[in-house]
Order: sequence, then structure tokens, then C-alpha cells
Amino acid sequence: MSEPVEGEDFFADDETARAIYRAFARPLVRLEGVEVRVSKSQVAFRARRGFAYAWAPKQYLASDVPVVVSIALPHRVDSERFKEVAHPAASTWMHHVELRLVEDVDRELIGWAKQAWEHAR
Repeated sequence: MSEPVEGEDFFADDETARAIYRAFARPLVRLEGVEVRVSKSQVAFRARRGFAYAWAPKQYLASDVPVVVSIALPHRVDSERFKEVAHPAASTWMHHVELRLVEDVDRELIGWAKQAWEHAR
């Protein structure tokens, strides 16, 4: 088992979800100024403001998806990987990605999260 990472207890009921979260969170918590905040509904990664969020759809609906990651960027990114892209504020595009396997956490996904971190600093 790999080293625990802050916030993984949010996914304690699902070993697959916990492993996926760990793979996503590990590179983010190493970034300068990143704070992890755990609430009842999600794990938020913040710099000056939130830039990425991990949550478990099973909390809200019947779903076989272990983890959804939402990444806040100042522009829309087009990719078939996004389940949904929302535009909740003039300066924010929220990109939602369903993660079913640890392998879904790849350079592309972490790259988007790091772009979001850059804009949240």
C-alpha cells in the first residue's frame, strides 16, 4: 500500500476510489501553496482559491463511477474525456472527469489540474 495522502479518508468506503484519489492528489499536494480541504461533499484543492475538486458520485446517485474530478479553468478545454463542462461564472469553466481506474489519472489530467493551480495562485 502506498503512503496515505491528505483527504483520502473521504473515500475510505471504497478502496478503488481511494487509490484513484491518491494517484490524483499526490502530485497536487506537492505544489506550492496547495491546501486540501475536506467537506461532507468533496475534497477541495486550493491555492488562493479552489482549482480542483474530487468527489464520490455514489454519495448522491446510483453510480458505478468511483471518483469524479472537477477542474476549474479560466477557459474551456475541449476533450472527449470530460463528462460535462459547465460555465458557472464569467471567469470559470468547470471540467468534470469520471475516473474509473487509477490509470485514468495520467499526465493529461494532472496537466489540466496544474494549469488550474497556476490560475488559482
